Amino acid sequence: MNLLHIDSSALGAHSVSRELGRAIVDAWKRAHPGATVTYRDVAAHPLPHWTPVADAADPAARLGGEVLDEFLAADVVVIGAPMYNFSVPSTLKTWIDRVAVAGKTFRYGANGPEGLAGDKQLIIVSSRGGFYSAGTPGAAADFQEAYLRQVFGFLGVTDIEIIRAEGVNISAEQKAQAIAAAHAAIGANERVAA
Repeated sequence: MNLLHIDSSALGAHSVSRELGRAIVDAWKRAHPGATVTYRDVAAHPLPHWTPVADAADPAARLGGEVLDEFLAADVVVIGAPMYNFSVPSTLKTWIDRVAVAGKTFRYGANGPEGLAGDKQLIIVSSRGGFYSAGTPGAAADFQEAYLRQVFGFLGVTDIEIIRAEGVNISAEQKAQAIAAAHAAIGANERVAA
């Protein structure tokens, strides 16, 4: 079993998504001793933006190939995805641009697009300063989780789970409650530790 862990928060040690992502990966490692974990921090080590490159020897093309290979080899992908300005960090979007590759993770056919990367479990660690879940006044502004579901669904990944800490910038008390609830969800999640 291979797990790919992506972090994208620029907040370093103060990041809620990083804390929760580590908790998920730690639980998964305990349940799968000897499994391979690959870690990529796209905030600390941003990828170059995608551009059409004809030369496979180009360093950006090689790095893009490495990122794509990591994604394709993963059975489980854990993505720390904080909400930045109603969407995902630009560094995460750049990583997605490197794994959404025609002919590799999706293709167009006579019946429209077909995802080719559907044999994965995706766990999204979502952290949000406010409240944007369904049923809240801010729900229409959720271009974070909705985008991630759409893009990975397009790639064929339908086994998507979201662990969420919401309202973390409302107050210290709300932040503590949101983090505790997310940790409880991780601990109660049989699929994380299965």
